Amino acid sequence: MKPKKILSRVEEYTSGSEKETFQVAEKLAKGFSGNEIVLLFGELGAGKTVFAKGIAAGLEFKDINSVCSPSYTLVNIYRGKSTIYHVDLYRLGSETEILDLGWEDYIGQGVVVVEWGEKLTLSLVAIRVTIEVLEDDTRKIRIHRPYAL
Repeated sequence: MKPKKILSRVEEYTSGSEKETFQVAEKLAKGFSGNEIVLLFGELGAGKTVFAKGIAAGLEFKDINSVCSPSYTLVNIYRGKSTIYHVDLYRLGSETEILDLGWEDYIGQGVVVVEWGEKLTLSLVAIRVTIEVLEDDTRKIRIHRPYAL
């Protein structure tokens, strides 16, 4: 059997507010099957946690206000249509610390959302979301969705 080649298609959005960033994520998550991995990339304050809230909304999590950055807890778990494992790698400095967290055990158990995805050295088939802050304080959101050939 020939191995599948993984490619990605890119969607691009411009967001002028937290509400618009939230809505892009909510729309994305409504199409989830429940076992996706979403890696979030972007500078501090770009909107990664807002995007995670939108994913939770798209997966019918009722208490959106309780979705917050797990910077200190490292992993937050939310239950909606699917279980969401919200991971934040900001405070972790080494690959060993990241692997010791054990977050990869959640893969296949629900939707795994990882803030600061750029810290991962693992090769994963994942949805990659880059949020870039532009000079006028708008956000350019690029979503790379994997697919196999």
